[in-house]
Amino acid sequence: MSITYTSQSEQSFWENDAEQYLSGIYRGIEKESLRIDSSGHISKLPHPKALGSTLTHQYITTDYSEALMEFITPASDDRAAPIRWLHDIHNEVYRNLQEESLWATSMPCVMGAESNIPLAYFGESNSGRMKTVYREGLGHRYGRFMQTIAGVHYNFSFANQLWTPLQQAAKSDLSLQDFRSARYMGVIRNFQRNSWIIPFFFGASPALCESFLQGRPNRLDTLVPGTRYGQFATSLRMSDLGYQNNVQSQLKVSTNCLNEYIENLEHAIRTVDPYYESIGVVENGHYKQLNANVLQIENEFYSNVRPKRTAASGERPTKALRNGGIEYIEVRALDINPFSSVGVTQQQLNFIDIFMLHSVMHCSPLITEREEAENKKNFARVVKGGRDRELYLWRNNRQQAVGDLARALFDEFYIAAAMLDKAYQTEDFSATLATLAEQIKNPELTLSGQVIAAIQQRGDGFFPFAMSLSEQYKAEFLAANVDPAKHKMFTAEAARSLAEQNEIEQNDDKTFAEFLADYFKD
Repeated sequence: MSITYTSQSEQSFWENDAEQYLSGIYRGIEKESLRIDSSGHISKLPHPKALGSTLTHQYITTDYSEALMEFITPASDDRAAPIRWLHDIHNEVYRNLQEESLWATSMPCVMGAESNIPLAYFGESNSGRMKTVYREGLGHRYGRFMQTIAGVHYNFSFANQLWTPLQQAAKSDLSLQDFRSARYMGVIRNFQRNSWIIPFFFGASPALCESFLQGRPNRLDTLVPGTRYGQFATSLRMSDLGYQNNVQSQLKVSTNCLNEYIENLEHAIRTVDPYYESIGVVENGHYKQLNANVLQIENEFYSNVRPKRTAASGERPTKALRNGGIEYIEVRALDINPFSSVGVTQQQLNFIDIFMLHSVMHCSPLITEREEAENKKNFARVVKGGRDRELYLWRNNRQQAVGDLARALFDEFYIAAAMLDKAYQTEDFSATLATLAEQIKNPELTLSGQVIAAIQQRGDGFFPFAMSLSEQYKAEFLAANVDPAKHKMFTAEAARSLAEQNEIEQNDDKTFAEFLADYFKD
């Protein structure tokens, strides 16, 4: 087992000194959940007012649709805290829903027409209106069905105390901020090289409702009437039926350095696209999209991993990155885990921790166009056929069996897992790899394999499978004990958020057009 380190001095650091700096890793989760009515249709009800303002609430908001809730856990260096927070948030939310449930899978089901999908509403302030107009623009550009797909995002940052000794070991002349950003970009490149491993294990959307396809051409087989699937698929959510739309496939955003990444995104948000221009921006005083550019804003660029920095109010993400450097990494490749009541497990988070540590330890050369094409092709192959024992992926212009590549990667992951075990005085990380190693031998043990097996065992399709789990989790949360202190905290946050939204609306002193012009001016 070996890792390719940047230098001998850095190798010495990782092998002898690094554990003392690893227990301060910060983690947080953003988990999306689609509200459905008692018949399984997407909910038409507004966001519950008792849960506060979606514009300003710290923990509970909405994503694309008014019905697509988003739960945000605060960053914590307690590695078990994100899952605990998710349980607490679900507990609070379920007590404020009416006859609704939270859909237990990434892919929605009984959809109806696109007009049935309500846009998220954030109030009448300029900032709230901007959020809604942006979402309307996404609907015009990609269709509203794609915007109802749910996922889990994992926010990860190494402890601040790691960077100075690592910089010294690397003998870097960069400023500490630039060094940290450069290494985070290296983590992102290594993640991209091996990102196929995430849907291999944790892809949980190998099947979907036929209603979601809306007659679109596809190569999916029929599992049971009304349910389509890929025989060896892992994550149709991450395929061209989901987020990986062809519109953005030609967009080039470099991860070779932070400046290139920022410049590429800035170019996209300032370059007019003829088709988006034909849609129109303002029609009879109504905004259909924020602008007619390749990207309305930076967040429209879909990637399974992003460099992030917390932005000030009204500050664009790229400007925040340029001014302060990378603060954390957002991993966006996780499907909702239907076998978890909160959509994700500690084992999954353990694995990503291992992946991130391996990625910062390992030498990370710049990604050429050839390698980028390989990375994209490998990811696409796994989301559509990752459980195929005969699947081959590309590595350095040669095809290698997916199982062989996974085992070689695990040989290196074991080193990172042992370091994390030592830092946290546990055996959980090595145990995670031991469990997943069995899934390399037998891909039917992966989440996608379990989903197909469960649907086949039921015999009645994807919708009854997902609906049954949704109802089960609702019953479990409603039967659970309520922590009075947590409920009081959420109630106070709801009231505070509504007051803050009202204050923002009262203090607006610009037209919406002026607000947008100021937002995009530099």
